[in-house]
Amino acid sequence: MVPTVASPIRLRAAAAACAVLLACAAGAAAQQVRPFTWNVPENFPVPRVPADNPMTWEKVELGRFLFYDTRMSGNETQSCASCHRQEVAFTDGRPRSVGSTDEVHPRGAMSLANVGYASTLNWANPLVSELAQQALVPMFGESPVELGMAGREEELFARLRGDARYRRLFREAFPGQADPINLATITRALAAFQRTLISGNSPLDRWALGLDDNAISASAIRGIDLFFTEELECFHCHGGFNFSDSTTHDGTPFVESAFHNNELYNLDGRGAYPADNQGVFEISNRPEDMGRFKAPTLRNIALTAPYMHDGSLETLEAVLDHYAAGGAPDVPVELASGFVRGFRLTPQQKQDVLAFLESLTDDEFVTSPRFADPFAPVACPGDCDFGGAVTVDELIGGINVALGEATYAHCVGMDASGDGEVSVDELVAVINFALGGCPP
Repeated sequence: MVPTVASPIRLRAAAAACAVLLACAAGAAAQQVRPFTWNVPENFPVPRVPADNPMTWEKVELGRFLFYDTRMSGNETQSCASCHRQEVAFTDGRPRSVGSTDEVHPRGAMSLANVGYASTLNWANPLVSELAQQALVPMFGESPVELGMAGREEELFARLRGDARYRRLFREAFPGQADPINLATITRALAAFQRTLISGNSPLDRWALGLDDNAISASAIRGIDLFFTEELECFHCHGGFNFSDSTTHDGTPFVESAFHNNELYNLDGRGAYPADNQGVFEISNRPEDMGRFKAPTLRNIALTAPYMHDGSLETLEAVLDHYAAGGAPDVPVELASGFVRGFRLTPQQKQDVLAFLESLTDDEFVTSPRFADPFAPVACPGDCDFGGAVTVDELIGGINVALGEATYAHCVGMDASGDGEVSVDELVAVINFALGGCPP
């Protein structure tokens, strides 16, 4: 809670500090917008960004609010985050997702880790390749219903326009627009936030970059060697820095989308999959596309059970067993991927591969406040960079936000009340944290 009453001595001290900081802020070269800079891991390229939606921190922060807002669903019960929870690498932990109207979907929610690098964004739809375009699917799709906003666009806009914080966020993220709250700005802001969901600080990364020779076990190192053998074939579909073959980034000469039949089913002896889950075949109607699905990233894979597009395999051990067996029996050769041929692993080798997969868990990614719910109570108002303390620069930034000299995205945590403004009482509270320290 923001304190509204304080002792006269404390108020005088806070007022004096405010006066000094206001003087500093008046002489500072405060920027109206906060330039966006990528902070990608050393072994990562920069994501590809569409020319019509350049990255800004203002869009990112707006997108974070929209991503976690249940007002984005027709009955106001679900947000994007309902099916993409940070603690499980932005999946939902279900075999098949459940929409806002309790309709069970045919497929599970794919992880959003490194989604900005994905060249295709759905399990089995090669036509959806851009994040702003993809956002329309959960918002307005009717088969199945996800957020359930079909035909209710104006209702959504009215909800957002009625919120003072959103009015400021949209105005600053899309300056110059007479009415910035519209479908294009909503989807572009969501896309901007999702591009920042970069996971590249796993134990494997720290070991591979030479930052910590003890970051992974000897068992995991042996598992790496097995993973990249022609015997197991794993790396053909799960290679590169993102452990997926549907990956693109800034500078790639062309975009390639790959889909594979991993021989999970053969219901009729001719390679048939369940009627509600037939892969790319549902889009193309070409027989050779039966059962072809995207190979998603393996990053944080130990957190994202159950596995496969329909959650039919509960554990990583079961996944290894499936591939070791060579998939379902008697799949026609014209449908099989060619990489599911079966293999043998000793019990120790199996544990080694599992140790490698577990080393891809990025604890920082699934706990970072930068990706967390902005509607949750702020632990330390004014700690704009989540560094555990309120610095003088952050105080000056907060004053600039209060004065309108800096955008709200500079430090949304300054506004503990959530009204879109930074009040004197909120500044006093922040100064108290700066003087006394943030809560442990």
